[in-house]
Amino acid sequence: MRAVEHFVHGIEAVVRLFGWIAAWTCVVLVGLVAGDVLMRYAFSIGAVWLQELQWHLISPIALFGMSYLLLMGEQVRVDVFYERFPVKVQRVIEVIGGLLLLAMGLYIAWLTLPWVAQSFVRGESSPNPGGLPFRWLLKSFIPFGFALLALQGLAHALRQGLALPTRGE
Repeated sequence: MRAVEHFVHGIEAVVRLFGWIAAWTCVVLVGLVAGDVLMRYAFSIGAVWLQELQWHLISPIALFGMSYLLLMGEQVRVDVFYERFPVKVQRVIEVIGGLLLLAMGLYIAWLTLPWVAQSFVRGESSPNPGGLPFRWLLKSFIPFGFALLALQGLAHALRQGLALPTRGE
């Protein structure tokens, strides 16, 4: 049981790290947007790569953030019904949900790997003049983010199924 608890804490530490990365990416994104607006309206200077970078940063925010939300218990749930169920039924629902996320996350990650590989082999970059290169890097966030969600789904199912105590923040 102790080994499983360490395993779950390890997964959660990784997810917490990527949640931190997503949060700081939000800060960077706000700074880039503010800088872009200032440069465009105050100095009439704009850059295609800067605008592309702004929408590229949304990807890790969403894909890393979804695992972190599950870790923090902020996932979408119909609480009107859920809160009325006994604790054992709630745990069963959480375990099933975690296992579904594990399966779905692994499946989506697996489905998107060839797409990322194809982008890498082709050396895909932005079609816009002055745009960003390495489009495969942006696309790689998709399988990575869903694999991270699958891991957190597993950790969530184990924590709920074995009624492991939560570690303090």
